[in-house]
Amino acid sequence: MAGEESTILLEALEGLTLEDFQEFKKKLPHTDIKGGWNIGRDELEKVTHPSSLISYMGDSYGEGAAMDIAISLFEEMNQRDLAEKILDEKVKEYKQKYTEHVAREFLQYKEANSCLGENLSVRDRYTNLTIARKSWDQHGDEPGDVSSDTVTTQTLFEPSKDGQVPLITVLVGASGMGKTMTIRKVMMEWVEGTLCTQFDYVFCIDCKELSFSKEVSMVDLISKCCPQQRMPAGRILGNPEKILFIFDSFEALGLPLAQPKDELSTDPTEAKPLETTLLSLLRRTVLPESSVLIATRPAALQSLGQCLEGKHYVEILGFSPAAREEYFHRYFGNDNKADVAFRFTRGNEVLYSLCVIPVMSWTVCTVLERELYERNQLLACSKTTTQMIMFYLSWLMKHRVSNAWQNLQQFLHKLCSLAADGIWKHKVLFEEKEIEDQGLNQPQLLSLFLNEKGLEKGTDHVNVYSFSHLHLQELFAAMFYVLEDQDGMVSDSRILAKDVNMLLESYHTSRMDLNVTVRLLFGLVNPKSVEYAGEGIGCRISLQPREDLLRWLQTRPRGTSHPREVMKIEDLDTFHLLFETNEKSFVQSVLGSFTGIALQDVKLTLYDQAALCFCIKQWAGLLSVTLRSCSFHQQHHRQEPAKEVSPFPLQSKVLERSGMVNASFHPNNTTSLTVGQGGHTHPLLPRAVGQSVLVHLELGDGALGDDGVRMLCAGLRQPGCQLRVLRLGSCSLTGACCQALVAWLRHSHGLKCLDLSDTELGAGATLLLQHLRHHSCTLQTLGLSTSTLSKDALQELAALRALKPSLKITDLLEHEAPETGAMARLTFQRSVWAGRGAAVRGRKGLPSSRAAPPHSRSLC
Repeated sequence: MAGEESTILLEALEGLTLEDFQEFKKKLPHTDIKGGWNIGRDELEKVTHPSSLISYMGDSYGEGAAMDIAISLFEEMNQRDLAEKILDEKVKEYKQKYTEHVAREFLQYKEANSCLGENLSVRDRYTNLTIARKSWDQHGDEPGDVSSDTVTTQTLFEPSKDGQVPLITVLVGASGMGKTMTIRKVMMEWVEGTLCTQFDYVFCIDCKELSFSKEVSMVDLISKCCPQQRMPAGRILGNPEKILFIFDSFEALGLPLAQPKDELSTDPTEAKPLETTLLSLLRRTVLPESSVLIATRPAALQSLGQCLEGKHYVEILGFSPAAREEYFHRYFGNDNKADVAFRFTRGNEVLYSLCVIPVMSWTVCTVLERELYERNQLLACSKTTTQMIMFYLSWLMKHRVSNAWQNLQQFLHKLCSLAADGIWKHKVLFEEKEIEDQGLNQPQLLSLFLNEKGLEKGTDHVNVYSFSHLHLQELFAAMFYVLEDQDGMVSDSRILAKDVNMLLESYHTSRMDLNVTVRLLFGLVNPKSVEYAGEGIGCRISLQPREDLLRWLQTRPRGTSHPREVMKIEDLDTFHLLFETNEKSFVQSVLGSFTGIALQDVKLTLYDQAALCFCIKQWAGLLSVTLRSCSFHQQHHRQEPAKEVSPFPLQSKVLERSGMVNASFHPNNTTSLTVGQGGHTHPLLPRAVGQSVLVHLELGDGALGDDGVRMLCAGLRQPGCQLRVLRLGSCSLTGACCQALVAWLRHSHGLKCLDLSDTELGAGATLLLQHLRHHSCTLQTLGLSTSTLSKDALQELAALRALKPSLKITDLLEHEAPETGAMARLTFQRSVWAGRGAAVRGRKGLPSSRAAPPHSRSLC
């Protein structure tokens, strides 16, 4: 024996009289010890010193057993003070060992996607959840709309508003809401001494493992939580007010909690059927002073409510908007990748809203981490919203009750029918009778997808159900239209007709609220989604509706009243529907009917840009792209930008299109091409521009800036660039950009029109005009604000006019398209006539007297 225990036992034995020491030795062989006494009496007689006796006892029975034997003998010898002293030390040592055991069990955990042997820290990953303290009738709110008392793990066991400290608290949350992680957080903070300090012991019991037990006592339940299942039960149970019991996944027990009170136990050592022992604890007939925390899905609330006298509930409502962003940064541990992934998700309303569910946030981060690893950027993301939700549902199914799989197919068909009926009727709450009529009253499966909510209806208490998230209801509604009917399923006249065309037409004409359902419908007919559905949740999806979806998209825009615009796609929604299919052949079949894009006044999120990039890449017949007053939302409150994403990812993809006739952009003042630190800019855009042929590039009316021009010119110097028209008017330029323009012009022999109007180039204009005098420069038209030129620049301008009288130099260039050739199809909308574009931004506008009517201007 060694350590504090052996020291305290040595002190106790040394304090005995010689007579008492001999009595202690005499009683040792008669002690009831499992396995019998191992020290011969002759050897025992020779032991004359307490230290030698302790060594014999420790070698024979181990340190713990030797201490127990000594305590028992001291009590038998009426040496209760010594027994108590040793017991106190034993309990102290045991508590330290138990704390270390809890730390090993709970501070590290393994996620489903972790590598072999890779453990994660609760401290690093846990993100605060929105938790509300409320009554039985209140659960089911949304984060951010909580009017009830909110709590955290730190305040979970503090008095409520009425001053009561609940002995039993029920932590309610749908599957994936973070109940188990919250419990890990509680255990971690108890170990660290920052939470639950009023408890000497916190015992966490996993009900999924407990469900295999038949007869148990409270001592048995506690021992399951202890190292080697050994503990000083008497001393621990002697102070029940110092004990907190935590039951995780309580719904897994599926126990009837209605027992006659006379059958309940009062003895913590008495073994009884599992449900009886648990009910004895909850009804306070055993260890009534102890505290209890129960974590459960809503499915177990009804039975719990029948046996709990004080109904104190707290519900996990998920991640608030701020917590969602925090989780992304905790997950990635890298600001750049976290920023990229979060902005991508934030731009997708469906995904972002679903990320209120912690496991959905984990799913999205897991998928996007793989995308960033494989592609280093998300503009070519290969996973759709539908597929990410399918991953989440697959996770749910892995946490189902094992024997529930047999009825899953039939259950899902009925669930999808309920969801679709609710979507058509604008209905999100379903009464208990509807659940029963649909045959959905299977608690173990129902609790995976639906939340139960108690309502007071007059004098009655009724239960209603809702999908754990509206977007999940919309997904199941979409699945209703594509699920293959099972053999032997009886048709129900109450079920909606699976008329995809009626759904699409209703959405097109009047039901814009069907947007998410329709988008997810497109996602479900992707072969990958079909595969995920089959493997992950056991659903057979039919690809038959694909033809209906294809025809609808091909003809959808043709109802416009402007015949000249029928070949252009004018709504962003079409690109999202195509992106959701994520299938090249399908997208190419739809886009083959159109030749252009015309979007106006749209704030394009990173996800919107990804959808557009995907479609443009497959669009062989694309001739024109017009994005008027469209902002490209990239900025983030963090200072360091994400390196994986181009400042203008959409523009880059447009300009990569070989054979593009027109790429006309009108970014507003929120757009900037200057990114990175130290003035460095992202190379993706100039490379893309350099790869373009037969192109007209207009970046007017935007905060392009000098750095943006430097980057642009670097890309334009690539071999094969045949840019003819470059419009940079009203782009917040100064003379600092002129050196880059001159360096590019030395290599460009095809540029015919350069628009630098509404810019104050200052001394930089002198350098530019000097180069234009060179014989190799073939420029035909130059837009220049001559009123801002210096004396030296004006002299150079005069020399240039004398040398090249055919070169047209004007303050403002015309904005009509050329009348002949392919360039006649170009679209120009710069809005700088009469200085209007500059005035809007508060900059110095050009006098209206200098702006000629469009039809009177010479052509570029």
